[in-house]
Amino acid sequence: MGRWITKDGKRIYIRDKGTGVIVAAVAAAAIAGGAGGASAFGGATGGAAPEALAGNTAGDVVDSLPGRSLTTRRAEARESAKRGKPQEAWSRLKVKELKRAVRRLEREGDCVAAASGKVRDFLAGTPCTALDRMLLAVGDGHGNAAVISVVRVGFRSTNQAKAFERVEAVQGSGDVRPLEIAAVLGITGVRMTGLHYESRPDGHGMVVAEADTATGHVDRATLDALADVAAFLPIR
Repeated sequence: MGRWITKDGKRIYIRDKGTGVIVAAVAAAAIAGGAGGASAFGGATGGAAPEALAGNTAGDVVDSLPGRSLTTRRAEARESAKRGKPQEAWSRLKVKELKRAVRRLEREGDCVAAASGKVRDFLAGTPCTALDRMLLAVGDGHGNAAVISVVRVGFRSTNQAKAFERVEAVQGSGDVRPLEIAAVLGITGVRMTGLHYESRPDGHGMVVAEADTATGHVDRATLDALADVAAFLPIR
């Protein structure tokens, strides 16, 4: 099964899993600055690094699973994320966390303000109880980095969460936006497409994860792995 989402004014079809409270995790690679070197993502480095990616050219990333396949790394990293150990999780994918920013619900209208289309209309009539958004920058220590966004929308009941999902899943219905990467992390040129997508149930709801490349080369399997692991991280 799948569904459509709206990103940057375009409709994108993605596979769907789970129901309820929505958590969106978006991983987007941004290849940045420093000396050239081998990338954990399979690309080469170059250009100038934004402040958020400072320290990502030290070559100091610890590979906690040397010689393992990406399939094994992804599974082990997911388990680390479930245990609330982000540093361990990222080391299993041969990256480190560079910067993190979290924004939580402050006003009742925050969910409505962050939404669009019929999703916005639904939230206006069924107020959310939580809106937690997080942005992360992770890198491989050779100048190659990824931006990861997590968005969580909560409701008073499972029925409300399921009703929200039914509206959000309809093509052209709108979406709940993640934090702005350029504004929060200072990394420009990242465009989310929703082509790399993961989801999971989360109490009354679900977790949604997306991943995209900003610059350089990041293979599809790595983007999927980054989004998958990010979907299990605590927002804090």
